[in-house]
Amino acid sequence: MTTFDPTPASLPPPAALAEPTDQVRPRWIALLFSANLGLWMAFFTPIQVLLPQQIESISPGDKEEMLALVTGLGALAAVLANPIAGALSDRTRPRLGGRDFGRRHVWTVVGGLLAALSLVLLAQQRTILGVAVGWVAAQLCLNAMLATLTAAVPDRVPVPQRGGVSGWVGIPQALGLVLGAILVTAVVTGNAAGYVAVAIALLLLSLPFALLTADDPLPRGARARLRPRDLLAGLWVSPRRHPDFAWAWGTRFLVQIGNALGTLYLLYFLQDEVRHADPEGGLLVLILLYTVGMMATAVVAGRRSDRSGRRKIFVIWSGVVMTVAALLLAIWPVWPMAMVAALLLGAGYGIYLAVDAALITQVLPRATDRAKDLGVINIANSAPQVLGPALSAPIVVHLGGYPTLYAVTAVVTLLGAVLVVQIRSVR
Repeated sequence: MTTFDPTPASLPPPAALAEPTDQVRPRWIALLFSANLGLWMAFFTPIQVLLPQQIESISPGDKEEMLALVTGLGALAAVLANPIAGALSDRTRPRLGGRDFGRRHVWTVVGGLLAALSLVLLAQQRTILGVAVGWVAAQLCLNAMLATLTAAVPDRVPVPQRGGVSGWVGIPQALGLVLGAILVTAVVTGNAAGYVAVAIALLLLSLPFALLTADDPLPRGARARLRPRDLLAGLWVSPRRHPDFAWAWGTRFLVQIGNALGTLYLLYFLQDEVRHADPEGGLLVLILLYTVGMMATAVVAGRRSDRSGRRKIFVIWSGVVMTVAALLLAIWPVWPMAMVAALLLGAGYGIYLAVDAALITQVLPRATDRAKDLGVINIANSAPQVLGPALSAPIVVHLGGYPTLYAVTAVVTLLGAVLVVQIRSVR
C-alpha cells in the first residue's frame, strides 16, 4: 500500500497525500474519461494515420524507415518525460494572488495547450527533421498530461472503487484510436486539417476535467525536496525495498511486450498470411472488434474485482484469454479466426487494463511520489513500443514467420500475467 513520509506520525497527512476514502461521483469519472479520450486521440491518431501520410509525402522511397525513426524518437521522449513530469507534479505548489492551487491540474492545462500547439506546428513541417522535432515536442507535452491524469486515480479514488474507475479510464485507449481515425478520414480532409482537428479535440475533451474538478494543494511543509540529479535517480525504484512494485512493473512490461509483438504487423499479417482481399479494410474491422471486446469487459471486470477485493485472479485470467487469441492466429491464420481473435484479445486486454491499473495503485511505494512512480510504471508501456519492432522483425523474417511470432506473443503474455502471483500485498 502507499505510504507517506514527511508528516510526523502523530499528525494526519494533508489531503493531497492522504489515502482517499470518499467515492468519486459519476460526473468526476465522466470528466476523467473525456480527458483520457482526448489524450489518447492525440497520441494514436498521428501514429496510425497522420504521421504515415505526412512522411510518405516527404520521403516516399524510405517511408518505413523514416516512420520508425520518428515514432522511435517519440517513444524515447515518452519514456523519459512521463516519470520526470510526474516527479515535478508531485512537488508542484502553484500560487496565484496569494492562493495555493493543486499540484496536478496546472500540468494538465499547460501540457494540453502546448501539445495542441505542437500538433498545429507539426502539421506545417515539410522535412523529416521537422516532423521528428514536432512529434518529440508533442510527446513531451502529452506525457506531462498523462502523468497527472494517471495520478488522478490514486489521488482521488478509494481502493474499493479503483477497479471500476480504472475500467472507464482504460476504454479511451482503444476508443481514442477509432474516433481519431474517423475524425481525420471522414469528418475532415487533408493532413494539416487532421492535425488541427486532433488539437482542438484534445483541448475540448481534456480541459474540462482540469477546470471543473477539485485538486488539493500541497502544503509547504509536505513538499519533498527535489534536486536535479534526483530526477533521473528517481527512475530507479529498488526491487529489494519495494518488491511488489517491481513485480507489478515486470508483469506490465511483459504483457505490453506481448501486445506490441501481436499488433505491430497485423496489416502485413492480413496481407501476406491471411491473403485478405482488402487488408486495410480488414485491419479496421479488427480494430473495431478489439474495441468492442475491450469496452464489454473493462468496467465489468474492474467492478467485480472491487466487490471481491481480489485483483490477481482477474489479471491471470485476462492473460489466459489473450494467450488463446494469439494461439488462434498462430495455428489458424484465416480471416474468420482473425476476427474471433481480435474480439478475444480486446476482451482480455480490457480485463487486464482495468484490474492491473487498480492493482498497481495499491503497490505504489510513497504517497509523495505517486505521479513519478506511475510514470516509472508507464515506462513499461512505452519501452515495448521501441523494443517491439526490434524483436518481431527477426522472428518474422528468420525464425518461422507469423506462426512463430504469435506463438511467442502467447508465451510472453501468459508469463507476464502469471507472474502477478508474486505480488504479496494485494489479493
